[in-house]
Amino acid sequence: MRIGKATSSFPSSHVRLLFDPATSEREKISFHQLNKETGNRIRYRKVDAETGDDVDQADIIKGYELAKGEYVDVTREELEAVAIESKRTIEIEEFVPKTQIDELYIRDPYYIAPDGEVGQQAFAVIREAIRKEGMVAVGKVVFTSREHIIALEARDNGMLGITLRYPYEVRSQSDYFDDIKEEKVPKDMLDLALHIVDTKRGDFKPEKFEDQYEDALRQLIEKKAKGEKIEQPKQPSRSNVVNLMDALKASVEAEGKGDRRKTSNRTTGRSSRKTSRSAHGKHKKAS
Repeated sequence: MRIGKATSSFPSSHVRLLFDPATSEREKISFHQLNKETGNRIRYRKVDAETGDDVDQADIIKGYELAKGEYVDVTREELEAVAIESKRTIEIEEFVPKTQIDELYIRDPYYIAPDGEVGQQAFAVIREAIRKEGMVAVGKVVFTSREHIIALEARDNGMLGITLRYPYEVRSQSDYFDDIKEEKVPKDMLDLALHIVDTKRGDFKPEKFEDQYEDALRQLIEKKAKGEKIEQPKQPSRSNVVNLMDALKASVEAEGKGDRRKTSNRTTGRSSRKTSRSAHGKHKKAS
């Protein structure tokens, strides 16, 4: 999607931009529904829920349910009259610290880059200004016939645009958290938990994480395509751990055993070398 950009706070020349999604679900495996008997794909029919009669596409309109079974119908022409025309611009309204944007409001990321040589300097000025100030530019953009809030931040030589949710789209956390009882956290349990966190401390490297389910699906499909027999894997045994303290202790003990094994192996190696040298010395003395 190509859009333009103008702002009174920076050079007013229009900057054509490439506005493309930064993420994709295309690589994930998807399935079609088939008829088990014939192997043919399933085609869905649109029928009247009450009469069961087929309904032509031209006779289908949208409707909003006011109450059970009571609808307000809206035609395509009426929806088109409401649809906001794409201005092909991002209108920046303010600059805010990135830390002020709650993760709940974050929706979809988009890569934003200048489209062609015209306006590249203005693009670079805006990018470097928000990078230097540690801010994000918040504004509005229209696409898919809807107006979206978008936050722009500097990213490498380009910018990252993140569409944000409107307040009415965010549920109140009090609906979920207010019923959680206040629990007194015992110091010994907290110490154990902190120990586990400390021993597993690391840096976030997304390439370390693999979608094991997706890999298993691909293997399944490859085996089926080759006509290989698919066997049901054995379910791993599950231990019914009820006491959290016991679980924490077990985790720490398991790590301790691993450390002791490493130490033991190093000690055994040194002892073996000493024994070998000692035996070799005795042999020489006896001769």
